[in-house]
Amino acid sequence: MNTLPSYDRVKGIHPGAILKREIKKRNLKGVAFSKSIGEHFQTINAITKERRGMNPGLSIKLGEYFGIEKEYFMMLQAFYEVNETLRAQQNASHPLKGKFRSAIFWDTKLENIDVYQHKRSIIQRVLERGSKKEIMELIKLYGIENIRVEIIEIGESFVPQYARNVKQYITVRNPI
Repeated sequence: MNTLPSYDRVKGIHPGAILKREIKKRNLKGVAFSKSIGEHFQTINAITKERRGMNPGLSIKLGEYFGIEKEYFMMLQAFYEVNETLRAQQNASHPLKGKFRSAIFWDTKLENIDVYQHKRSIIQRVLERGSKKEIMELIKLYGIENIRVEIIEIGESFVPQYARNVKQYITVRNPI
């Protein structure tokens, strides 16, 4: 029999996603499965669609059904809620928020951008589309030397403003 993944492997994932995967993997039918554990189909459906959280009673029922620890799904819910709270706190103090127009990052939400993992893309976009104020914020965020290293990796851009901004703000000694 297949066992569910350990907590460490799925920390931060909604318990409904794990439940949905397990239901599919075991080829269970939603209504029949719901009846077999004495739960409403709508409840299971809402949880597997991540529109509702896990509750202790259901965690116990699922633990009994799957032959695992009865608190397994409740622990996943706790991990998920802590992760979501941390994410909300990080978003509230996100380094891009309020400093850059969302039009620069038109294809994603500012709060979803990891400023360290996507440093090169952020630098390129701000240099292509940013105002003087936004370029100054970029320099404060990463430092002029780090930006100079990244523009070497970026190379040339198809956006003419990029080359002008690099020349005006990055390659000069004192851009301010």
